Parts: sequence; C-alpha cells; structure tokens
Amino acid sequence: MDRPKNIVNIHDLELQPRPPQFAPTGPAADRYEARAALVSRTMGAKKLGFNVTAIPPGKRAFPMHNHQTTEEMFFILEGEGQLRLGHETYAVRAGDLVSCPPGGKDTAHQFVNTGTAELKFLAVSTREPVDLCDYPDTGKFAVLAEMAPENGQPRMLSFVGREGEGGVGYWDGE
Repeated sequence: MDRPKNIVNIHDLELQPRPPQFAPTGPAADRYEARAALVSRTMGAKKLGFNVTAIPPGKRAFPMHNHQTTEEMFFILEGEGQLRLGHETYAVRAGDLVSCPPGGKDTAHQFVNTGTAELKFLAVSTREPVDLCDYPDTGKFAVLAEMAPENGQPRMLSFVGREGEGGVGYWDGE
C-alpha cells in the first residue's frame, strides 16, 4: 500500500540547489552554498515549516540572522561545524538539537560547515504569516509575508533594506 503524502522517509528526500534567482552572487557566492528539500508544503503542513538542508565544507547556508516572530529548531543529522549564536560560536555535530527562539540580535544564528563532509540538518520552524529579520553582520533587515494564494500557488512578499537606505539585494554585503 502506498504511504500518504504526510509520511516521508528522510533518506528518500532529494536535496536541490537553490533556484538560480535565489542563488548567491558576487563575493557571497564564494561563502554561501546549500542544497535543500523543502517538504512541509508538499506534505500538507499548515503551521510548521520544515526542510532538510545540506551545507558543503567551508560554506554557510544563510547569512547570520534572527527572526522577530518565527521560532526555529535544528537537528544535526550528519557532519560537524559551528553555530554562530549571538556573539558566541559553538561546535555542533550529528545528534545536536539547537533552539532558536524569536527575539533580537542576541538570538541571531548561522551554521558554518567547518568539517570535511556535508553538514546536514533538519530545520523546523513556525509558519508565521509575517516575520521581520535582522542581519547583524551587514546591518540589513527583511520584512517577509505570506500572501493569500492565487491559482493554488503560495505568494510571498519580501523586502530587504537598511535603515535609512531603502531596498538592497538579499546578498548585498555578504
């Protein structure tokens, strides 16, 4: 009997690189790279977002950031690396659980693969309709909102800027 869509084996997921329109450009392309399986929507999740992300050695998946409303949890599946959390850096390895509650810049976080193999983790987050993010390394902020779907497709609104400067690109300064 076939399994329903809300049951997926993590080993069967196919991790994909970022679509070209979301890939890092310029100097950021040397530091940021990740593959991910974005599975929560395809599995029918309504209030949780989850994905499996793999970061190659020497890279980061995302810029250092914190969420004002979204809460995240990470479970390290494979590999080792570092977690930048607030102003500190901690070693992480397979089996570690990491909680990143919403809050100010002291909750900012970023995984860096300092190992020799992929750093792979399960990321789980609340799906808030509106979120605000800070990027402390570059002084940016982002406003993210999930809009009502059209033709069955989700719509996202995002604006990235710096206070007093207006809009900037997501990868600017990374």
